[in-house]
Amino acid sequence: MNLILNTCLSRSVLALTVLIGVAACGTKQPATEHSDDHAQASAEHERGPHRGRMLRDSSFALELQIFESGVSPEFHVYLFENGMPLPPQEAQVEVQLIRLGNKIDRFEFAPSGDYLLGAGIVTEPHSFAVVVTAKRDGEEHRWAFDSFEGRTSIDAAIAEDAGIAMAKAGPATIIDSVTLTGRVVPNPERVKKVSARYPGVIRSISKSMGDQVTAGDVLATVESNDSLRVFELKAPMDGILIERHANSGELTGTEPLFVVADYRELWVELSVFPRDIGRVKSGQSVKIVGVDSALSAQAKIAQVLPIQGTAHGAGTSLHQARLVLDNPELRWSPGLFVNGQVAVASTPVPLAVQRSGLQAFRDFTVVYERIDDTYEVRMLELGRQDDTWAEVLGGIESGASYVSGNSYLIKADIGKSGASHDH
Repeated sequence: MNLILNTCLSRSVLALTVLIGVAACGTKQPATEHSDDHAQASAEHERGPHRGRMLRDSSFALELQIFESGVSPEFHVYLFENGMPLPPQEAQVEVQLIRLGNKIDRFEFAPSGDYLLGAGIVTEPHSFAVVVTAKRDGEEHRWAFDSFEGRTSIDAAIAEDAGIAMAKAGPATIIDSVTLTGRVVPNPERVKKVSARYPGVIRSISKSMGDQVTAGDVLATVESNDSLRVFELKAPMDGILIERHANSGELTGTEPLFVVADYRELWVELSVFPRDIGRVKSGQSVKIVGVDSALSAQAKIAQVLPIQGTAHGAGTSLHQARLVLDNPELRWSPGLFVNGQVAVASTPVPLAVQRSGLQAFRDFTVVYERIDDTYEVRMLELGRQDDTWAEVLGGIESGASYVSGNSYLIKADIGKSGASHDH
């Protein structure tokens, strides 16, 4: 047994060690420029006078820059011959960006002032293999290099051992909810009082307060004052004996001697304030959460009833939402304070991700898409959100596999590798 346990522990530790240890080297650049370092480069590339990447072929050279000061990221190219600037009309330039999954973005260039301007936006993430082609005086110059950010590769078995969970981006329903407060109370229809039919003397007691009883169980025996006959007091239903006002030798009267309650079904009473009255209605689903416990359950509003508020001032108009709470395992008890998250509206959206997968990356909210054994950031434009889902307006495609659980491990791995660009 110890050998098996130690083996399992060793495997988990190894998995996490390898996961966090997948590292690469990078050099950060000033925040005003876009750094194009390959995640595994051992030295920084040459930079030009505009802080872009210098690409040289004999006496001809060009400087490739991602410019994003006050504009969406765009390519600028500056031309040089023997270190001296050339007019932008001197060459025709094309840039190909080969992204994860073999998606290719192509950019053509046109003169703009003293540089060539790329047609289109360099969309995030700025993580790709780059191919640059320049044609000048009938001669073609070609360069290729990698510029990765927010990317790491992890073996599938290691990721599974580390507990990295995956999901697919796709349709979801965003729930608009209102949070109400209240408490759990007994269902009065499931509380029964037991009294003696005739005045007399209590001869025996069979049950104590807190005992579970079944319908027909004898609770006590009473000797009638008139007939001197002994009759039995029986439990009227299954439940718990919550009150006992009887002891052997005492006289019975008209007051209840026992109270039996069936807590397998309870009520939840939630206070509805005026601002929410128009939104909270019968039939709506509610997530009930214990204030001081880890308990939670789903229920529906049975009734919304007007009551007169006192705790918030005389004349305050309050309503009460009443829910029936199934409690077959008796996990809930009367008196517990709860919050109720009422689903007042639901909106289907065509594309969403689980909020559990969201992470911060630079100035973006991201998820990590997985293609084969490689994970890479996807900068998201988000819309409506609820406790579970975040609507996606852009940044990831429907059907893409992304990390939905333990995504912080991917973030830590990328952070350790230095495979991120500074802006």
